[in-house]
Amino acid sequence: MRLFRNDYSELAHPRIIEALRRYQDEQNDPYGLDYHSKNAEKKILEIFHSQKGKVFFIAGGTQTNVLFISSCLKHYEGVIACDSGHINVHETAALEGQGYKIITVKGKDGKLYPQDIERVIRYYDNEHMVKPRMVYISNSTEIGTIYSRQELIDLYEICKQNNLIFFIDGARLGSALTSKTNDVEPALMGEVCDAFYVGGTKNGLMLGEALVINNPILQENYRYHIKNKGAMLAKGYLVGIEFEEAFKDNLYFDIAKTTNEMADYLKDGFKKLGLETLESPTNQVFLITTKDKAHKLMDRYGCEKWEDLNEKMIIRFVTSFLTKKEDIDELLSYISSL
Repeated sequence: MRLFRNDYSELAHPRIIEALRRYQDEQNDPYGLDYHSKNAEKKILEIFHSQKGKVFFIAGGTQTNVLFISSCLKHYEGVIACDSGHINVHETAALEGQGYKIITVKGKDGKLYPQDIERVIRYYDNEHMVKPRMVYISNSTEIGTIYSRQELIDLYEICKQNNLIFFIDGARLGSALTSKTNDVEPALMGEVCDAFYVGGTKNGLMLGEALVINNPILQENYRYHIKNKGAMLAKGYLVGIEFEEAFKDNLYFDIAKTTNEMADYLKDGFKKLGLETLESPTNQVFLITTKDKAHKLMDRYGCEKWEDLNEKMIIRFVTSFLTKKEDIDELLSYISSL
């Protein structure tokens, strides 16, 4: 029996483990200045078409978000985000603890739209209020939805028109880009935002995120900022080796595609059992059920409570690169027995 708690409870994809073993006796330059990190950077910039970009390897997602946002904002400036956004809900006020305000809006289906940004700009219009300076989104979102090509283009356009920095949290970027409903090519990421990151922790790597800063102005002295915030890994080559292996071929996207396929198989199983789910085209699956059944499933399979709905509850299942159909069949059999 496997758990469905998240997509980072397993150590790493076998090829990532093998790559680390391959270089276990090798000595490397520290702090991300090694040749593995340089090889990985070159491949990432090529795949995501970031012609003027630079890549910075960070240990985890919260660090990456706090590092980049805090490097861009003055303390009287704020970042616009959906109220369900990761920086607002699941980062323990890490950004606000640094002294930066998150301006939240309701959005729709976990996503921001140009009209949301326009409303914020109209409201926050004088020096007695925080000045909007950045727009933060995640793709996929906290509820598993994804942005279309045109939606990203429209958001970037409204940001440029209003001198706002556009930042995309890509903790589950692989899942978004390999979703059956996705129309965003990887190459668009280098052209449609000021910065984004390629999530590794939630896509089969042991740890690590690859922050890609497309905007040359925002790259200046960034390594100083990383070190100042205590986030510069001495053994940065560890993350470099992982991303080098992940982008040698299509491994990164193959891993993400597998997680989505298993999620689709799970959603189809729920549907056949007549169960209600939320719409999510990626590897997060949200089931609506009675609280009694929800607690039994959480206890047995590690899935997480997402939201209370009076007499019912939404719980989240997440598939990973190690999820197999037989794991899902066992889960569905147990649900059927309830």
